[in-house]
Amino acid sequence: MMNISTICTLCLVAAVCCGEACSSCPVLECWFVQEKTGRGGGLAAATTLEKSLLHIQTDPHPAESQQAPPDIHPDRVYLITDPAGTLCHRSLNPPRGSVEKPQCEINPFLPQPSTLKWASPLTDSASSPIYLQADWFSTALQGLSGQLAVSTITRAPTATKEHRVVLSVTTTTVSVQSRLGGPVLLDCGLWADPSSPLSGSGFAVEWRYQFRGDGRLVLAYDGKTDRLADVQEEGATLDYEGLHQRGNASLILREAKVRHSGLYICTVYLPYLVAQVTMELQVVEPPSLSIHPSPLPLAVPGQSFTVQCEASGFAPLALELSWEFKGTDGKSRPLGSGSLTGHRQAWDGTYSQSTRLELDSAELDLGRGGEVTCVAVHLGGTRRASVTLNVIGFSSPSIEDSMAMVGVALVLYGLIKFVSWTVTSSGSDEAGQREKKDK
Repeated sequence: MMNISTICTLCLVAAVCCGEACSSCPVLECWFVQEKTGRGGGLAAATTLEKSLLHIQTDPHPAESQQAPPDIHPDRVYLITDPAGTLCHRSLNPPRGSVEKPQCEINPFLPQPSTLKWASPLTDSASSPIYLQADWFSTALQGLSGQLAVSTITRAPTATKEHRVVLSVTTTTVSVQSRLGGPVLLDCGLWADPSSPLSGSGFAVEWRYQFRGDGRLVLAYDGKTDRLADVQEEGATLDYEGLHQRGNASLILREAKVRHSGLYICTVYLPYLVAQVTMELQVVEPPSLSIHPSPLPLAVPGQSFTVQCEASGFAPLALELSWEFKGTDGKSRPLGSGSLTGHRQAWDGTYSQSTRLELDSAELDLGRGGEVTCVAVHLGGTRRASVTLNVIGFSSPSIEDSMAMVGVALVLYGLIKFVSWTVTSSGSDEAGQREKKDK
């Protein structure tokens, strides 16, 4: 089994910083957030926000004197060495003059052992190494357009401003949509500095799920002892070979279900260190539509009847149902949303909803009929279902019908004239024959 030092040489430099993904390293504007030291009282400590500047580089070299902008204190300008190049990703380095900027927050970090069952073996020793006596920062970043999220732990010799990334955790799936029943991959990559004495003592990975205040453990893995936690969600797994060889801690869900929608947290532990990234998964399934009755019965002017449209098997909950009518002239017009029912949830977590529409051929001016359409607008896409409405005995025939009626009248007139002429001719012949007999 490879240790974390082996992972370091193989993972994020290739995974995150490939091709054109890395360009010149950025100068990141960041918020430095820390709690004010309070004196009792039982109240939560207030926090302070200060603008800071992070100069990123991949190779350690002496810091050049950097003049701080007027709105940034010189003590909040830092030099960050990131050998993996993760912080040089193009999504963290917008074009000059760009209005949109990456999100960045930096906090003081206190290294301490973890008490979790799957991470506590990393710090079996009761003593803390001298290496921990330094200034530690935790930095959270999110790239442009949600392309990348990064969490780093950096270390600097005490009272200096030259930091080096010791641990970084990344994801390129900040927001994911998946169809119901399909496989899902939630990306999470880890990198640890091979020169750090903490990187040779193993690692642990934890995946948690949160949704509307509720949370659960999905999977936890102790990379030092190669053991899984007793609690593991069905259908969830890791690529364990990829985790040890390439730092690939991605979560694999074999079959997406509605209950999988929510926030996922990938947390990576080193001895005394922890970093995590979050991502959102939304399972989306468009509705299936059906109209009843189908086909619609023949209608006469002034007749009213009810048509119902049912949308089923969709997720998430939000759905807009409406009706449209397209006449024989090809023109469409809305008929409103009808009478909507409440949502119903099926055994698989999907939802259904119905709408009823009262059709009055005279009141709604449906003419000679046309096409009635149910429209469902959903995150998974717009769906339509249509039925044909035929109105018979309509009082204002179309031009085509008028022409047909004239043609029929002419034919009937000709037929009547022919029969009349035939009868008249036959009567004349019979009268002539009787007159000859009389003579």
